[in-house]
Amino acid sequence: MTSVVISGSGLFTPPHKVSNKELVDALNAYAEKYNTEHQAEIEAGTLEEKKSSSVEFIEKASGIKSRYVMHKKGITDINVMHPTMTKNTPEEPPEMVLMAVEAAKQALANSGKQASDIDMVILGSSNMQRSYPSMAVEVQQILGASGFGFDMNVACSTATFAIINAYNAIQSGNANTVLVVNPEFTTPQLDYTNRDSHFIFGDVAMALVIEKQEAATSSNQFKIVNTSQVTQFSNNIRCSHSYVDHCYDELSYDNSFFFQEGRKVFKELLPLATNTITSHLAENNWQVTDVKRMWLHQANINMNLFAAKKLLGREPEFLDAPLILDEYANTASAGSLVAFHKYQDDFKSGDKGILCSFGAGYSVGCISLEKV
Repeated sequence: MTSVVISGSGLFTPPHKVSNKELVDALNAYAEKYNTEHQAEIEAGTLEEKKSSSVEFIEKASGIKSRYVMHKKGITDINVMHPTMTKNTPEEPPEMVLMAVEAAKQALANSGKQASDIDMVILGSSNMQRSYPSMAVEVQQILGASGFGFDMNVACSTATFAIINAYNAIQSGNANTVLVVNPEFTTPQLDYTNRDSHFIFGDVAMALVIEKQEAATSSNQFKIVNTSQVTQFSNNIRCSHSYVDHCYDELSYDNSFFFQEGRKVFKELLPLATNTITSHLAENNWQVTDVKRMWLHQANINMNLFAAKKLLGREPEFLDAPLILDEYANTASAGSLVAFHKYQDDFKSGDKGILCSFGAGYSVGCISLEKV
């Protein structure tokens, strides 16, 4: 059986940062204006009052303190309340492609590979800025890679599912060196007038080079030991908008491409994720004490701490399952990879880790890694 390694990773961080205070100040000013303008309808019960928020509420509910964004203009303008963007021409790459390319350049440099060494590109993301042509093929063309590429989406499990696809392609002989790019351009999907969700997401891009161990030259390699994937349908995290919306006679548009039943998700998805990891460890004949680190999906601090405590059987220390939520917010499927990228340098040969993401679907992707 061919040994496959992650031989390099790259992180692209967008140029703009938005603090919780900036979001809260904008939301509260918007809510005051809205409630004043619609006072009669609110008192009559035909409209709901807009709720105000606080920095303390956001940090307690999520662990998020700030986020990076590709476009800051408009987000904190109470007359706009969404990112203000200029539509690209067909000849101009969209944001997701540009983000992916920058992360890819870093991953290639860290792996000691050239773009010409890549014979497969997978672009995985929870949101697709363009349906076709495939953005992976555009990334391939810009970098000068060979072979083929394709896009894929399994919501917040996309990154791990993409890694597993790369692993399987190498194992089957369909590819030798795979570039997995994971641009998460999430901020345009939010309703910035909604107290319960306006703070959740941030933008980021990750990239990994995955190849046969025998061909890898990087000094920092992680062998893929085993993989697990689980999906189970749920409507509790969803996007209800699509390209067919303009065909409906009546379209109820609520300013958000993201909706979740948070309590149901916590109750139903976490057991699925922790059970998947437990079964995965058993397949490896690993005890949880054999695992130096878990790089978990970064959606919510309470979810992460709950999952880590359940798996470890004790209160987790920071490096048991590091969090990047405070700086980056929820970056959809990229979160676990950002944690992996930032918290791997202390690994020595033989050290073991678990990379796991979970999200809408429900879906769980789990990968066991060992430092070469």
